[in-house]
Amino acid sequence: MATVLHIDSSARPGRSGTDAHGSHTRRLTAHFIKTWKTLWPDDRVIYRDVGAEPPKPVSGAWVHAAFTKENQREPWMHEVLAESNALVDELLAADVIVAGVPMYNFGVPAQFKAYIDNIVRVGRTFGFERKGEEVDYWPMVPNAKKLMLLSSRGDVGYDRDDMLAASNHVEPSVRTPFAYIGITDVWSTAAEYDEYGGVRLQQSLEAAEDAITSKLNALYAESRKAA
Repeated sequence: MATVLHIDSSARPGRSGTDAHGSHTRRLTAHFIKTWKTLWPDDRVIYRDVGAEPPKPVSGAWVHAAFTKENQREPWMHEVLAESNALVDELLAADVIVAGVPMYNFGVPAQFKAYIDNIVRVGRTFGFERKGEEVDYWPMVPNAKKLMLLSSRGDVGYDRDDMLAASNHVEPSVRTPFAYIGITDVWSTAAEYDEYGGVRLQQSLEAAEDAITSKLNALYAESRKAA
């Protein structure tokens, strides 16, 4: 039995296609979870809504506490790091992370950036050692985890080699820190045309849902062969 960590980060409540002005990424992650549970009904799902309940931004006190050895931390340090610890625990418990991350002004929502800042933790998800003037870093999260990144964009043409690819800072800004802590198996898809609406938006959403279904069916087929 696997554990799936389901993260939503959109500021929009509800889901497009169901709720007025609902979130496209919430729609895509819901489709992912529904399809996953159809294929693997016994798997566990952990839900974290950082869009509705954002993690606290990293502060000076947080940095002080995180870079203090655990056995030397004062009580207030443990309190400052409590939320980060909970987020890291969820991440470490998961075999698959599905993250709904819309594009806001070419990058990730501030809520999701706060999430990243809380899970990239020295001593918990990465380590480092000073060797003279050099520093060695290493990831601490098992590399077997999968990250499924589901996004949405107002315009069109942000995929690799497309006309706006250089302005897409969502996928790179998620892939880089996750790879840094050890998660390099990343798959992504996105819906576009949000600012256009109409048929093109609907077709893009349906194409993204179809891509999710195809990906999960392929993973299921692989798991059956390995069984």
